[in-house]
Amino acid sequence: MKKNILLLVLALGLYSLAFAQQGRITGSVRTSDGQAAEFVNVALKGTAKGAVTNASGQFEIKNVNPGEYVIFASLVGLAKQERSIVLGEGEVLNLDFVLQESATRLAEITVSENRVNSFYPNSAFVVAKMPLKNLENPQVYQSVPQRLLKEQVVTNMNDGLKNATGITRLWESTGRGGDGAEYFSMRGFAVQPTMVNGMPSLNNGGLDPANIESIDVIKGPSGTLFGSPMISYGGLINITTKRPYDTFGGEVNFVNGSNGLTRLALDVNTPLSEKVSSRVNTAYHTENSFQSAGYMKSFFVAPSFKIEANERLTFLVNTEMLFKESANAPMIFLNRSAPLTYSNLSLFEKHYEESFTGNDLNIKNPTLGFQAQALFKISEGWSSQTVIASSNAKSNGYYQYLWDFSDGETFGRYLSKRDGETITRNFQQNFTNDWKIGSFRNRLLIGFDYFESTIKNSSTGWVLNGAVNVRTGEDTGILTKAGADALLTESFEGTSRGENEVMSAYVSDVISFNSYLSAMGSVRIDRFSGKTDYWVADDIKEQVSVSPKLGLVFQPLPEKLALFANYQNGFVNVAPAQVANADGSNPRLQTFDPEQANQIEGGAKAEFWQNRLSVSASYYRILVRNRLMNDPNNVNNRIQGGEVESKGYEISVTANPVKGLNLIAGFSDNTSAVTKDNPENGYLGLRPEEAGPEQLVNAWLSYTLPTTALKGLGLGFGGNYASEHKTLNRANTGTFTLPAYTVLNASLSYTGNQYAVILKVNNLSNERYYSGWSTITPQNLRNVSISLNYAF
Repeated sequence: MKKNILLLVLALGLYSLAFAQQGRITGSVRTSDGQAAEFVNVALKGTAKGAVTNASGQFEIKNVNPGEYVIFASLVGLAKQERSIVLGEGEVLNLDFVLQESATRLAEITVSENRVNSFYPNSAFVVAKMPLKNLENPQVYQSVPQRLLKEQVVTNMNDGLKNATGITRLWESTGRGGDGAEYFSMRGFAVQPTMVNGMPSLNNGGLDPANIESIDVIKGPSGTLFGSPMISYGGLINITTKRPYDTFGGEVNFVNGSNGLTRLALDVNTPLSEKVSSRVNTAYHTENSFQSAGYMKSFFVAPSFKIEANERLTFLVNTEMLFKESANAPMIFLNRSAPLTYSNLSLFEKHYEESFTGNDLNIKNPTLGFQAQALFKISEGWSSQTVIASSNAKSNGYYQYLWDFSDGETFGRYLSKRDGETITRNFQQNFTNDWKIGSFRNRLLIGFDYFESTIKNSSTGWVLNGAVNVRTGEDTGILTKAGADALLTESFEGTSRGENEVMSAYVSDVISFNSYLSAMGSVRIDRFSGKTDYWVADDIKEQVSVSPKLGLVFQPLPEKLALFANYQNGFVNVAPAQVANADGSNPRLQTFDPEQANQIEGGAKAEFWQNRLSVSASYYRILVRNRLMNDPNNVNNRIQGGEVESKGYEISVTANPVKGLNLIAGFSDNTSAVTKDNPENGYLGLRPEEAGPEQLVNAWLSYTLPTTALKGLGLGFGGNYASEHKTLNRANTGTFTLPAYTVLNASLSYTGNQYAVILKVNNLSNERYYSGWSTITPQNLRNVSISLNYAF
């Protein structure tokens, strides 16, 4: 016993001696005008030792082994300041840095959480694929920053996109193969989040926000720079991911809330050497439905690396893996081919919290995304970006929906066990140049793109699994795995495989004639080809499409106010269809030309008071031509010639009117109609169902006390309004309208130097509201969550 005590005392003594020999480095960082510089990284090169300055500009690096080091102070937007030091055993070394910037200049470039207009990030390079400021770009876009997602305790993609102007969800994630992710409506057209860092990345079951730096909503048919396989005529949704940085740091986040919500997320950044940094974002998430059954659980991990090979060449690698399992409530489909037997929501409201499913009927959606970039500075003007990307999204499990039997009360449940996989591969090469011809500044982009996708399917067929009576609530379906498998035993769709290939080239040039006037000219050429198990590639006519983009910007107040106009084009390659003569003879494969969408837009952008106020306002008109429609003279034939017109205006504002107060808000009004179609289809002259509500409003206001004893206490309030939505709107069936709604949210927070506690309440008034796309889908009721954050 005495021997053990002696060993313990000796071990403790050696442990204490070891730490007594370690030293500390303390000091301060100030600006050239003597003001304290907050949120500056101070670290030892080639180690994981570092700190961030506080509000007084002070820092402290503890437990540093004696030796020679290079210590640096850095802030995004400023050059590093480096100093060689020697630290003795047990020494406390005091150092002071002076940044060669004023406090005013520092406020313009800092990316801290207390920066000016913290709800306005700059995603300019992703949008234009060249260094083009927001006011210089004739296209409208909006970015939702990571800071706002944190403040609102956002744990899913839909809640994050509620901060973007003119966008609303149509369909929740189904998990089915090919298009199982959520659908949103933007500028009158359906769109899915299919882009990561400007490159295609598909998913069938949703995205985790743990690795999001910003959500970029790019408006209008952007086919010229991004191509057609991944965009919508209304625009595109891009995720910009977090990147590694040069010092050690990170954050732990824990969220607990209503409906069994439990979420643990970790963000760790580590410099592996002087030239290599790594960052890992990971999250475990589990949550039940607000309805009687249903759940979602997932594990997400995203390792990324930055390698500075030399002063000219940098490599960026980003990998995202999501393992998701969910039991989803079946969507309730109104009959699209028979007269409506429902006039309002009264029968459906009786079962608002009934899911009509069981937790046994789940689906798994593992997703893998990979990107590798090489950024090379060729010369003073020329730069190169080479990107290799791939994604793999799988669906394995039960998908079901309820179909209207048109008797005024009964919906049949159709069930299938899905087994599908979507694989994409993408290579992209961009060259940019910033050069002058005389006094004219040119920013040039030359790009080449290769994209291919493979869709595999080995699913069962569809079987009827009982029925739901919305009048009585009776459900005759079998909601167990064993029962469902027994129904599906002899059902099989067969094995199929489809492939698609797109080869593209594009060029864009922005000419700045002076500080007031600039013009953009862009064009893209795409060549499509593909094949399936049902025909060979030689039978399919290759499709070639040309997509132009033109823009003009006039800045009457340079770098403050810009007037802009643009013409944009988007296109979709139309898959061949099996057709025949009216009497069924002469079956054949019919090929089609690509659909085309053309947008004309004009408006204004403003950024005043060191970006404390940022506003954009625009009016647009989009005309889609060449849409497929049924041949009025042959029921077995499809022809092109359908047209859709969508027009409207949008206003977006982000502001920081006084210290501590931040605002993001938007309003949109959209008018959309089918202007050419076969009248027998029932769409002619009516608003398309994918267009969503005509008016949308979003707003979020937050205030954090900047001074006094209550410094760090914050309040947030805001929400969303949507006008009524015609979820089914056809002359030959009737119109079913989802009512307008207003959903309000609020938060209470306290933020310290390294921690934050946030209490968030969504849907304060417990509003019952619906979304849909010829469907009726109840949305989440009041829910509460608490978020605990610790930064290190």
